[in-house]
Amino acid sequence: MTTEYIATIGLEVHVQLKTRTKMFCSCKVEYGAEPNTNVCPVCLGMPGALPVMNEEALRLTALAGLMLDCRIDPVCKFDRKNYFYPDMPKNYQISQYDLPICQGGTVPLHDLAYPKDAQKSIATPNKKIPLVRIHLEEDVAKSFHMENTSGIDFNRAGTPLMEIVSEPDIASAEEAFAYLTVLQQVMIYGGISDADMEKGQLRCDVNVSVRPVGTEKYGTKIELKNLNSISGVRRALLFEIPRQIDFLRKGGTLAQETRRWDDDLGETVLMRIKESAHDYRYFPDPDLLPVRTDGIVAAAKERLPELPWDKRARFVAEYGISDYDAGVLADDLSLSSYFEKAAKLAKKPKSVANWILNDLLSALSGSPVSACKVSPESLAELLDLIEDGTISGRQGKEVFAELFESGKSPKTIVDEKGLRQVSDTSALESFCDEVIAANPGPVADFRSGKTAAINFLKGQVMKLSKGKANPNVIGEILTQKLSA
Repeated sequence: MTTEYIATIGLEVHVQLKTRTKMFCSCKVEYGAEPNTNVCPVCLGMPGALPVMNEEALRLTALAGLMLDCRIDPVCKFDRKNYFYPDMPKNYQISQYDLPICQGGTVPLHDLAYPKDAQKSIATPNKKIPLVRIHLEEDVAKSFHMENTSGIDFNRAGTPLMEIVSEPDIASAEEAFAYLTVLQQVMIYGGISDADMEKGQLRCDVNVSVRPVGTEKYGTKIELKNLNSISGVRRALLFEIPRQIDFLRKGGTLAQETRRWDDDLGETVLMRIKESAHDYRYFPDPDLLPVRTDGIVAAAKERLPELPWDKRARFVAEYGISDYDAGVLADDLSLSSYFEKAAKLAKKPKSVANWILNDLLSALSGSPVSACKVSPESLAELLDLIEDGTISGRQGKEVFAELFESGKSPKTIVDEKGLRQVSDTSALESFCDEVIAANPGPVADFRSGKTAAINFLKGQVMKLSKGKANPNVIGEILTQKLSA
């Protein structure tokens, strides 16, 4: 991006909460159900149907607020947001306006949350993005557009939806990527949402403007919609920011509008002129009383998990692994749990981290660790077999490959394949004597100061033992015999 202009970005993130039922009725929340099967008079907006609050949704929203250092006031209330779209059966949405459940808060950006190609050039390390609010509302129905017709599935209508609104303090596409990555991580850590963007459980609207360097007044805000992935948000901003700058350079005047991102074209397209808050004609919902939050907050506090960044610091202190390794492990809740189970059983936790990050993740090829046949207990057992000299590191790779395919215990695989190392010094001394006698050249080289020659001799001993000799013991015996 040119240094002549500054980009200002704010994000509105919608998160579907992990509840069994909808926000104001008892209809099931179920992804992939037959269209229009999880509906009732309340979520279809039938006359006379009255909403009843889902307390679990309030608790989950309060939990999100606590995890992100929000202020939770003693009272919140629900309002009617009036608009007339086919996806809103009541012609209004129950939402929160002037008294949301959570206000303020921050989202801390850490280095591993940024795109990999941007992690070495972070403009503002350890930046915290301030939040305006987190409020609770009901989701709308889902529209489907066929060739000549459109249809609406009301299964999603009424699903508890949490909206997280940031301050306009995000400065680049890379920071937006990191912000969404951290938010998704927090939602999963807290059990608040599965936050799967492919299933619409986490959706994002982007507000972006540009202004000349040295000016204080924000530029004209453009909203971007139809963003279906975190990387898609980055791509949209990498297109939209230069588009706005180029438009201004040519003397144009930007209008406040809503644009959609077309991932196939790789560009944003005009949708409509954006409404303002007063267009929605908010007023308190007469069917819902204000909510006292003290009991909800108390219940949420009992469910507070260890935060990802706290887990990262603990892994470094408790298990002696690097900041980078701890960050990669802590970024994924399932992976961090897997590591900790294995690390508590193994003799060397650092070896556990190395094997997970290098061997296990490579073997998984993007599949979740929960689908892996290598249990934490089996990995710890395998690494202890290497540590105590039962098998070599090379043999450990062979055992791991079999373990990954079959799920058998490492000890069983070692016995079936006859892989136990020979560490008996009397047997190994015989091999060493034979090799020394058969290789006078390398022996002379070692004794003349060329210490690297011992590697050839160790290799010959390994051949004689058919790969079963303990290389550490071999080295010690050879060194003793050649130095005598």
